[in-house]
Amino acid sequence: MLLRSEAASSSQIENLTASARAIFSAELGAKVGGNALQIAANTRAMEAAIELAQNVSADSVSRMHEVLMAGQPRHSPGRWREEAVWIGTRSDTPVGAEFVAPFHELVPSLIDDLADFARRFDVSPLVHIAVAHAQFETIHPFTDGNGRTGRALAQSLLRFRGITRSVAVPVSAGLLADVTGYHRALMSYRAGDVAPIVRAFADASFRAVHNARQLVRDIDSIRESWNERLSARRDSNAWKLLNLLTTRPVLDSATAAREIGVRQPNLYPPLRALADAGIVKSKAEHGLGPFWRSDEILDAIDRFTERAGRREPT
Repeated sequence: MLLRSEAASSSQIENLTASARAIFSAELGAKVGGNALQIAANTRAMEAAIELAQNVSADSVSRMHEVLMAGQPRHSPGRWREEAVWIGTRSDTPVGAEFVAPFHELVPSLIDDLADFARRFDVSPLVHIAVAHAQFETIHPFTDGNGRTGRALAQSLLRFRGITRSVAVPVSAGLLADVTGYHRALMSYRAGDVAPIVRAFADASFRAVHNARQLVRDIDSIRESWNERLSARRDSNAWKLLNLLTTRPVLDSATAAREIGVRQPNLYPPLRALADAGIVKSKAEHGLGPFWRSDEILDAIDRFTERAGRREPT
């Protein structure tokens, strides 16, 4: 759940927003709009980042981007750019741009150098991760998706350094509180000042932990309330579905059956029991058959996103 929240927040930094319901439906293959599909792809990129955390390399970075940009061949998923890129108001010329990335022929060697730095253990972890992220964004190795891939790299390094073990810290949710400050910190790094990006990551981490703890409390409270509302036998698969809904609040029967290890036809009675108890709602949508959803969990996730928000400094 926290990894999905990180993916959604990282996407929101790039102005890609969607409801929790749309994102979870997109993960099940629903055609719910471009933003939700891109955020679902970002979740897969984050998952790849965690899986590749013990092998931080140019190949692992390329793989994160390949997963993120799958289905967008115009941006050559997983391949280093072969053209100039810049950050500015005009797309036809870098003249007047606030930042022009290094010449594309330098990208492979710069990424190899970054990977060497990323594997070090002699730098304080948060400083290490913030600098690695800023250096990645400075190299800007792809034609698109650099921000989301760079923040996936940060998640990979959090796991690599042992800061996270079984959960994700949704740092991007913390960065959302001051996106302008985050971008300003990246520009300061490119000018030779490391301190602002380190402070930005530190502040974002504290905000993210506080927000994530509230999300966990909300979900725990919802899950506890279900115990009083469900009257199924204690050996019913309905109880297993309750735990699954706290991590996957939109389900189809095939996914539910796979996750709890039973045959698909055996899932319909317990799903009906959850619907009768008012724990889930069922609706046939997207031409894929019925989906079951917990609006309570989805609302808790949307509140998490609202708390992260775009609260720009005055």
